[in-house]
Amino acid sequence: MLNRIFLSAVLLSSAVVLAQNGPPSTGASSLLQAPDTLPIVFTNTVSADHSRVGDKLFARTEQVVRLANGSDIPSGTPIVGHVVAANPFVYNKTPYAQQMRSTLSIRFDSMQVAGATLPLTITVRALADPIASWDARMPNVNDDRSSPSATQIGGDQLNRSQTEVASRDGDVVAYNKRDGVYARLIANHACDASSIEVSVGIYSASACGLYGFTNVSAQEMGYPAEPSTLTLVSLRTSPKLWKHSTALLEVLPSQQVVATR
Repeated sequence: MLNRIFLSAVLLSSAVVLAQNGPPSTGASSLLQAPDTLPIVFTNTVSADHSRVGDKLFARTEQVVRLANGSDIPSGTPIVGHVVAANPFVYNKTPYAQQMRSTLSIRFDSMQVAGATLPLTITVRALADPIASWDARMPNVNDDRSSPSATQIGGDQLNRSQTEVASRDGDVVAYNKRDGVYARLIANHACDASSIEVSVGIYSASACGLYGFTNVSAQEMGYPAEPSTLTLVSLRTSPKLWKHSTALLEVLPSQQVVATR
């Protein structure tokens, strides 16, 4: 409770600064620090074949987010982004033609907390379509009904009646607490590890990349040189971010972003 009161007070003062000066204040943006994570669910659909540049993208946090500074951000906190590029797939029937790539690019802009706007400087650590996200919330098939478990996106096993979340090898890699699942991130491919416990929601500690997106790949997921931008590409279909898809966003180190400008 004290953490939330502190967060609200800081954000309220930041909101005053925003109203007076216009651009986001350093105080507001510094509340989000690497390696804070935001498990989110998308609340509308954007696609390469129906969306236009500038169309809004909406999402919300799926669980309480514990920040590195000890504060909490409530579950359901809104996040806003917009479409940067949307090029639909058009099949070229010419013999031996090389198909043109279809692209959907979005940018995560900000998060609204206690009346203040926090700019986002993030990478998309992992992204899952609605089916993969739904499966991660459902009990495993043939599971014990008295003690149901679920498979997190990335393979970790969460037992609803237990605190520990285990990897495929049986190692404890996360903890199921009253207000969500928390873990120290595990390095996997392009994803780094974290030394502090962060919010992961339905994602495994080692989750990294795309889950459930058939014939679609990620050209960029928010690198330091181009933070907060997700670009999906395909040579076979028009990429789409469906409503009810989920993602695990990770805050980038501010000095790393500044160094690339």
